[in-house]
Amino acid sequence: MIYEVSGDITLTTAQAVAHGVAPGDHFDLGLALALREHWPAMAKDFRHYCHQCHPKPGELWEWGGTGGARVFCLITQGEHGHGNHPGPATEAAVNHCLKRLRHEVEKGAIKSLALPKLATGVGGLTWEKVRPLIQQHLGDLPIPVYVYTEFHKGQKATEPAG
Repeated sequence: MIYEVSGDITLTTAQAVAHGVAPGDHFDLGLALALREHWPAMAKDFRHYCHQCHPKPGELWEWGGTGGARVFCLITQGEHGHGNHPGPATEAAVNHCLKRLRHEVEKGAIKSLALPKLATGVGGLTWEKVRPLIQQHLGDLPIPVYVYTEFHKGQKATEPAG
């Protein structure tokens, strides 16, 4: 069941958080920056993974950290230019990432999931294009899926139990 909520996703009680990134992302913008500040080891581990595996848009990378934290980095964007600056997100990459995310959630026994309006910030897609993809791939999961549609720093969202 999908619940659209407002608040600070870093304060979620969900078992896992998913967010969009680019390969080699420096985690210095938007939600990625907030997550890097919350879990500095995750950003370091992601950069190491990217150097070793050279991921492409449409793939995902899962991080399990201290205290049972789980983060899914969905590679919704490509790289362009020098210095690994992120390129725009594509609907195809978001679609493939959400398929992969669903598979990982189902096999990993995830009990709840939080994600932002995926790929609509730095990624540049519109919510009107992304929202139906989230509904299609995650809407019938038997767990609560919290989509943070509005960010309010420091404010805990009301997350209904599934």
